[in-house]
Amino acid sequence: MYDERFVTPMRQELTQLGVEEMRTAQEVDSKLKDAQGTTLVVVNSVCGCAARNARPAVAKAIQHETRPLKLTTVFAGQDVEAVQRARSYFTGYPPSSPQIALLKDGQLVYMLERHQIEGRTADDIAKDLVRAFDKYCEASTAA
Repeated sequence: MYDERFVTPMRQELTQLGVEEMRTAQEVDSKLKDAQGTTLVVVNSVCGCAARNARPAVAKAIQHETRPLKLTTVFAGQDVEAVQRARSYFTGYPPSSPQIALLKDGQLVYMLERHQIEGRTADDIAKDLVRAFDKYCEASTAA
């Protein structure tokens, strides 16, 4: 496990955008089990491709008018039980960090694995996410 002082700024890159952190298996189940609508799950990490590619891509993609109803994250190498539980919802995909999943009504509908994140620009990854949002999410409406 990493020193929390080292990890906190990496967590905050997403939480300051309104992405809800899930730190226990119970929190994961409360957000994902039987969830209605769309939920983004970001498996965050200390690796360079999370810092350079994944987190900035998520930040850009969630600015799109069509986006998931719920935005969530778990932190690999830190919140072990929460990450394992989140990955249990990613049927058919091996663990990778970082990893970005989109669930609709509790079912996995879209996945970006590390090999699809590493070595690509945040803009290209954000475009992939926006296409998935347009396909699976409902457009948000002004309050």
